[in-house]
Amino acid sequence: MSLASIAWDPLHPLIPVAALLMAFATLSLLPRPTKLPTQPGRHDSIDGLRGYLAFFVYIHHAASWFFYLREDRWMLPDSRLYTHLGQSSVALFFMITGFLFCSKLIDSRRTRIDWLKLFVSRVLRILPLYLLLILLLLGCVAIVSRAELREPLPDLVRNIAGWIFFTIPGMLDINGVKGTFIIVSGVTWSLVYEWFFYCSLPLLGLAFGVMPSMAAILAGGIGMAAIAWGAEAIPVSLTFLGGIAAAILARSEAFRQLAKSRLSTLMAIACLCALVQLFPTSQGKPQLLLLSLLFAIIAGGNSLFGLMTHRLARALGESAYSLYLLHGVLLFCVFTFIVGMPTARTLSPAAHWLIVLAMTPALVLFCLLTFKWIEQPAMRQSSRTTRWIRSLWSARVDAGLSDSTAPKA
Repeated sequence: MSLASIAWDPLHPLIPVAALLMAFATLSLLPRPTKLPTQPGRHDSIDGLRGYLAFFVYIHHAASWFFYLREDRWMLPDSRLYTHLGQSSVALFFMITGFLFCSKLIDSRRTRIDWLKLFVSRVLRILPLYLLLILLLLGCVAIVSRAELREPLPDLVRNIAGWIFFTIPGMLDINGVKGTFIIVSGVTWSLVYEWFFYCSLPLLGLAFGVMPSMAAILAGGIGMAAIAWGAEAIPVSLTFLGGIAAAILARSEAFRQLAKSRLSTLMAIACLCALVQLFPTSQGKPQLLLLSLLFAIIAGGNSLFGLMTHRLARALGESAYSLYLLHGVLLFCVFTFIVGMPTARTLSPAAHWLIVLAMTPALVLFCLLTFKWIEQPAMRQSSRTTRWIRSLWSARVDAGLSDSTAPKA
């Protein structure tokens, strides 16, 4: 394997390794690295897994950009490895969601779930950073369209509203900018599935012997119906079931001991190798089984030779949502506004990836800042916001009771 082969192969398997090392080097050089979460009940291996998954999606889309620049068509990279860096990473993200929230449902047999706080925490976890993404998206659209109105105002408002509502109606073009979704690398599609799963939690709780309030069931049902209707067809992704199964298995001490064994480590590696070597995409029942087995082993506490629990991986995992959501905008801005499309189309594979490597530290630092300044402060407001909503509701109920009992003239 020569250096020349790496320089001229746009899909060389060592490129993701080099980019990941660049990200880790950036984190290691920070004077005050991100403080890692240490509260009880944290799953360190999953914290690290998040960082890898978000970063691999970034590399997947950086590869897609190489071919988009030359063929003017957004498509999967012609590589099983690079395809799985995107598709399988998102599938594992869904499993993490299923695992964490199924674990909450199981735990709620002993401690009652505050459904209002749960939904408030989800809104505060996802919405603030998402609104930043929309602002960046609209800024890019304004620059590309030279701030000229290129479609009827009602259409412009409707299309922007579609993006604000998590692209449930689809990733619509804004102001005549063809392929608006490319600005964000199309990452918003997965949030629709996440919201559908969150809305299903009250009904899912019934399967675990948890009795949610009628208000929670009603709110969740309305949310599921609205998403399914707005998106025309929202199948419940089977990948969430892999996380749910892992949450059930992880309750067993025998399974956790087995998951941490050397045999399970080898089995996890075998799952990864089989996935990449045998299947061109992550979509299919055999792929789902392989991913589910891999995830169950990690969720059971296997660190894969310490890779999942390394402090740099967990530090990257802290800003995984920012990394996942914002990398597309950076790729678009660099290749469109800084390098320029005409020049970017003529770059060699080596030059393309050198630019990606050069932007990696900026992406990591920016995502650490958005986590610290946007994500983290918003998450800390969950309890206060829940109390505020309850106080408003109580005030309205009290006012209604006062009106009904007041003497009539």
